[in-house]
Amino acid sequence: MIRRRSQSVSSLAAFLLATALIACGVEVEVELEDPGYPAMVTVADYHRAMDELSNWGRWGPDDELGASNLITPEKRRAAAALVTEGLSVSLAHDVIQESALDATTILNRDVLAISATGASDRYQYTGTYHGVIHSHLDSVDCHIMYEGKGYNGVTMEEIEAADGCPRGSINALKDGIVTRGILFDATLLPGNATPEGWVELGTAIRAADLEALERIEGVRVEPGDVILLYTGRWKRRAALGPWPTSEGVAGYHADVAYFLKARGVSFIGHDMWNDVYPHEFSDDERLPLHRLALVSLGVGIFDNLDFERLAELAKSLGRYEFLFTAAPLRIEMGMGSPINPIATF
Repeated sequence: MIRRRSQSVSSLAAFLLATALIACGVEVEVELEDPGYPAMVTVADYHRAMDELSNWGRWGPDDELGASNLITPEKRRAAAALVTEGLSVSLAHDVIQESALDATTILNRDVLAISATGASDRYQYTGTYHGVIHSHLDSVDCHIMYEGKGYNGVTMEEIEAADGCPRGSINALKDGIVTRGILFDATLLPGNATPEGWVELGTAIRAADLEALERIEGVRVEPGDVILLYTGRWKRRAALGPWPTSEGVAGYHADVAYFLKARGVSFIGHDMWNDVYPHEFSDDERLPLHRLALVSLGVGIFDNLDFERLAELAKSLGRYEFLFTAAPLRIEMGMGSPINPIATF
């Protein structure tokens, strides 16, 4: 069964009112005991949220950036001002080059030539870089769809006709992502960490838990932010070895989608595939937050990042906000990109 803490849930009307006030620039304080987020425990709840949270058309019918539109020049300048120590750390895991239970596709690195004047090699994935092992960024459109459509209405027929992602491809982010990043260390939630230092498989991190972590870490999520969830996936893998996702994944609960909309989050990231597994509703919908974030909200997703060094640095500094930068490969009509984001304090 999915692990979760008890919480009361207020009405949908209250949530939508609070969201509208926040959008108008009105400060709204929401008590943790009654966070104002509707339930997300049934398939019906999920389908309702796909419609209610939609950002389609918010930035125009041809928009390709989604919620990254909220990263303004002012936001970038404010993020750059967070650099005070001059310390930077990679948020990617080393690219996997050996097959494993969770690495069914790997990078083949072949040396092509060696001479007295130099050497060259070739990099080639044996399959897709998407999945549960390679650090990557999903394109807002095309990679994930709901009822045959991606963000802002791109259809599977358009993708087939273009033989790629015709709008909202990864190339829409060719100028890079520069904004404030926040690490949500789920091991800091009371009773959440194992003695070894990771979050147990199947643990759901809900919207209310993110609010609790804001208070624990002394941060508050604002429009244009990237939020990153640490569960200790790579620490657990190093200690116990890889495991099939059928055994469970600690990650975001689908109700986090309401938090993303209310706070204006631009991107989310995780040390695995972001979604908790299992969840309350049908296994036919294995990655509900992926669809809610990418398709409905236009919120980009970083998968399989590695926050081990970041978590240690943030804890030592007592700071969980930093300058976040990432630059995907310039691939026209691409549905994502391998990635190496950087956090700078």
